[in-house]
This record gives sequence, structure tokens and C-alpha cells, in this order.
Amino acid sequence: MKIFVTGIGTDVGKSVVSAILVEALGADYWKPVQTGDKDTDFVSSLVSSDFTLHPAAYTFQKPASPHIAAALEGATIQPEKLQLPATDNHLIVEGAGGLMVPLNNNFLVIDFIVQLQLPVMLVSKNYLGSVNHTLLSIEALRQRNIPLMGIVFNGEANIEAENAILNFGNTTMLARVHEEAIIDKVTIMKYAAVFREAIKK
Repeated sequence: MKIFVTGIGTDVGKSVVSAILVEALGADYWKPVQTGDKDTDFVSSLVSSDFTLHPAAYTFQKPASPHIAAALEGATIQPEKLQLPATDNHLIVEGAGGLMVPLNNNFLVIDFIVQLQLPVMLVSKNYLGSVNHTLLSIEALRQRNIPLMGIVFNGEANIEAENAILNFGNTTMLARVHEEAIIDKVTIMKYAAVFREAIKK
């Protein structure tokens, strides 16, 4: 199984969900484009089991949209260099930001997903405007015939907002990650069992 983890924006919990999936499936992990703080280090710090961490195709220092971070270092992200790493194992691919984040002047994260031909797990987090952002993300995926496995709601619950997303988006909630005081290996292990069962359904 290979899954692309994306979110409705930045800082919605993609790396936490990716770590849970790596733990749940015993999967490899790949963050193709890394900007600013290293999500790879964060995921590594949360996973208890041994796993393969595939190196990023591009790493930039500035915590910014990938096309901006690349330009600041005199680089351009080339889609042909963003190839899935060879593995016989499950693979979790974590995107940068949301679906409409530019990787270069002609190539968005959602174009990258189409290139990889992977199903998507969409991470949503409750905030003012998140219903709109989530439904727009679902619509964008469907316009490009990208399979949507379902939604992971991360953080404080808002049942009314979530029901609106599931209803208008005609999709299902795969799992929920609650607001946690501490995110550590124990937390990830707890959710891994939940996600493992959710994916089997």
C-alpha cells in the first residue's frame, strides 16, 4: 500500500498522521520536498519501530512555499526528479502544505499526486474557514480523478463542521486524532492501532 498524505493547508497535522501510518503499517516514509524545519526528523522521533526513511529529492532552508524556498537558493524543482523510491514495502508520502502549493511556476502539489498516481489521505483541522478549505480540497482531488481514501480530523472536534464536510464532500472519516497534550511515541502507538483497523475497512 502506498498513500499520499496531504492536508487542507499547512500545520494541520500531516506529519503526525504520517508517523501514525508509518507505525501502523510498518511502512517506509518519504518527504519528497523539504523546506525549513525537517518533518523527516520529527517523524523519526515519533516512530518506535524500525523503518526506512527515504531521502528527500529536494531540501531547502527557508520555511516557505517550495517554489519560493527553491528560488532563494537558485534552484528549480524538476518534476522528473520526483520519482517514487524503489521499495517492496508500504510507503507513506508526505506532501508540502496543501494541494495548491506550487512546487515550481508550472507544477502544483496536486499535479505531483497525479504524476505519482497514489490515493490520498486528507488531513483536516478545525478552524474558521476549514469547512470551505476541506470541501475545496475534496473537489480539486475529484476533478483530477485522484482517489480519496477519506478524511482524518486532527485536533479539537467540531461535530457540526465535520458533518458538513462529510455530507457535502460525500466522503467518510477514516480516523480522528484528538487534541493531545503531548505527541510522543506512546501517543503514536495508541493511534497506530486505530488507523490500522480503519484502513482495513
